Amino acid sequence: MAEMRCRKSAALEGEAAEESRSVAAEEEEERRESRGDEDGQEERVQPSTRKSAAASWLQSVLRMFFGAMAAVACGMLYAGYLSGFHDRKFWFSSRQELEREASFPGGSGLYYHYYKRLLAAPSFSSGFYELTEDNGTVSGRTINAVERLFLYPEVITSFLYRVTGSQNRVEPVSFYLGSVFGLQAVCVSALFVCSWALSGTCVAGMLAVSWFVINRQDASRVEQGVPLRENWALPFFSCQVAALTGFLSRSTGSASEMFCYLMLSACSFSFLLLWELGHYFLFVQGVCLVLLDSLDLVPPRKTADIYRAYLGSLVLVYLAQFQNASLLSSPLLSLLIGSVPARYLQRKMKMKMKVGRLGARVMKLLQVHLVFSCVFTCSFLVKKLLPDSGADFTLQLLEAKLGLNSTADFVINFLLCQEALRAPGQDLFLRLTQTSLLPFYVLVLTVCLLSALQAAFRRLSGRPISSSPRLEDGRIGEQPAVAYHLLHTLLLGVLTLLFDGVKYLWTPSVCMFTAFGVCSPDLWMTLFKRLRLKSVHPVVLSLILSTAVPTIIGFSLWREFYPRVLAELADLQEFYDPDLMELIAWIRSQAPSVFAGSPVLLGTIKLCSGSVVTSLPVYSDLDLLRRTEDTFQVYAMMSAEDVYKRLAAHRTAFVIVEESICSDVQLRTGCRVKDLLDAANRQVSPAAGPTHRDTF
Repeated sequence: MAEMRCRKSAALEGEAAEESRSVAAEEEEERRESRGDEDGQEERVQPSTRKSAAASWLQSVLRMFFGAMAAVACGMLYAGYLSGFHDRKFWFSSRQELEREASFPGGSGLYYHYYKRLLAAPSFSSGFYELTEDNGTVSGRTINAVERLFLYPEVITSFLYRVTGSQNRVEPVSFYLGSVFGLQAVCVSALFVCSWALSGTCVAGMLAVSWFVINRQDASRVEQGVPLRENWALPFFSCQVAALTGFLSRSTGSASEMFCYLMLSACSFSFLLLWELGHYFLFVQGVCLVLLDSLDLVPPRKTADIYRAYLGSLVLVYLAQFQNASLLSSPLLSLLIGSVPARYLQRKMKMKMKVGRLGARVMKLLQVHLVFSCVFTCSFLVKKLLPDSGADFTLQLLEAKLGLNSTADFVINFLLCQEALRAPGQDLFLRLTQTSLLPFYVLVLTVCLLSALQAAFRRLSGRPISSSPRLEDGRIGEQPAVAYHLLHTLLLGVLTLLFDGVKYLWTPSVCMFTAFGVCSPDLWMTLFKRLRLKSVHPVVLSLILSTAVPTIIGFSLWREFYPRVLAELADLQEFYDPDLMELIAWIRSQAPSVFAGSPVLLGTIKLCSGSVVTSLPVYSDLDLLRRTEDTFQVYAMMSAEDVYKRLAAHRTAFVIVEESICSDVQLRTGCRVKDLLDAANRQVSPAAGPTHRDTF
């Protein structure tokens, strides 16, 4: 019995062990099945995820492709329009060479004269050397024309004309005009891309281009004078602004950020190289970045990188422009130097002490104060160390413009009477209002300004700002690129109220910024947050308005202004000045002589006849302006002996007296040449106003 019980217990234990093994096997099998199911699910989910990622990538690529094609198409259409309009206006294709050259208005043909000289030279290097040692343009002087007149556009264009073998296919003048019109296409495409990058939709780019074309009278001077320096430089400025927008919008360390930074550096260099006034407008950009950096609306590292790009471009242009002293006295260089100690002290103060809200505000104010104190200090030192840099004259001109100091100096008053340095008329704002640009600009500006001020207050109060704001937040002013464009367009607008010539930078900026605003759901969401809209869901309404409003604006612009644009192409205008052609024919028949006259007329004479002149239509060279003053003395109340002595000092053989200057009766402007000369010569008091007299 005992043996049977032992066998029975052993059997029971064996059964239990076998049962436990079977249970364990079942559990293991279940685990395997579960793992197999999970693996199957992963295998099923992974292809779908890859497909969705590939679809989104393909969608973004297609969006980028069609957007880029639209930007290029807009630029090419605008270039074709300019070419057709220019040919219709001046009958350019059916004119003789002399009549074509005489059609360049405002003395701008002087730059084309140097382009012809470079092409007529035996080689490019010999022609370039002749321009650097030019003694056949201004009487009694050997000038470096490349430095004084910023002739790198003509240098580069003539080089491309030679190396591309275009001599047998394209006329020199057609290649020259095509280069300028091509750059205008680049300008329009850059505006398209900039507005597109800010808003995220191509509709904003199309709307920006439409406003630009309709308001081109106040957005570009290409119709007033094709070879003007700003027509070459401003397209690169538009590309620089677009690259700066992308650099501020991209995440730190990304490949797209590096690409935008390289574009920013290259376009800044080109802009400074092609226009003598370029460093002033980069200074305005620098001031915007200083203020945004002080308010923590732009990352400090990106601000420092942009300053490095400015400094590198300025140094390279200084070397390329034969150590031009005016670049050393530029406010941009003073700003870059002044920002170094300010940023160093700010970083040291943050490391050594813990500041609260009040301390942070004080530090921001100290940073701005220190930067601008260094700017004025550097400008003062440059004026003392480099008296020939023109810094003192620029300061006098600015003081006279702002009414801080009255002067009887002819050169200063003559410059202030130029259209570019005069205050704009009310017709500018009337034209912008008629095209619906100004009302929407005020709306976009107000919403973005209030949002940016709120963001600045949040930072000064120590509250964080989201690095990636959502649409539901309604904080468009927290985006660094939006904050930059907001402040940039404000500063350019203030300068436009003082100088009419700045409108050619401000109006394109307004077109781009306004188009971005009305097409951006973020702006409408920010507006609805301000209005505390609750009857309709604000996100849905903002998405609807960001599509409906641009559509309505575009349709109204197309309906009203598209027929006008086509009518301008169909309008055949007549341009012919028989008196000027007769004068040029007579000058060509004379022996080589030195001619004196108004700068605008002398520029045309130099282009069409090649004669030596006493001055040039260059308003950034003080010595040439003084020569112009001596030439204009024929209209002043000065004795014939004194006038003869002044003209003989410049080896003048003939003086061209213009009836338009003699018979000028514009009493209300106070800019008659005769009155300015009499005031400068102390013949009359500057406060006496215009005099009623005849010169002869």
